[in-house]
Amino acid sequence: MKILNEHITFDTKGNSDIIDITRQVQQKVSISGLQNGSVLVFVSGATGSVTTIEYEPGLISDMQDALERLAPRGLEYDHNLKWGDGNGHSHIRASMLGPSLIVPFIDGQLSLGTWQQVIFIDMDNRPRSRELIVQITGE
Repeated sequence: MKILNEHITFDTKGNSDIIDITRQVQQKVSISGLQNGSVLVFVSGATGSVTTIEYEPGLISDMQDALERLAPRGLEYDHNLKWGDGNGHSHIRASMLGPSLIVPFIDGQLSLGTWQQVIFIDMDNRPRSRELIVQITGE
């Protein structure tokens, strides 16, 4: 069994920007040379999330709308009162979806459904440069 650590870096627009990272994750698995195992994708930060979705315009909009309903920007958050950065909603949204995802791979290919892509959501209220940790475990 081997464990390999990789990274994916990119810039975001913030404000629930949703980015399809499936191709980059698959590329890391392919380059690893491992055939069977799992890949962990993790964002080191309190205002980002990794999950899956059918990456198409309607669902992207639906996800952004759902996040706004769950933790609206305009509410008064204690975090904002303490730190003054206006991103209390970002922390709440990110904690609800979580910072990581594990996807199995078989014969070197991610085991995703036909309409399932791996996505990163930047919940912060400003553009950011993000780095995801990609840990590949397998043989």
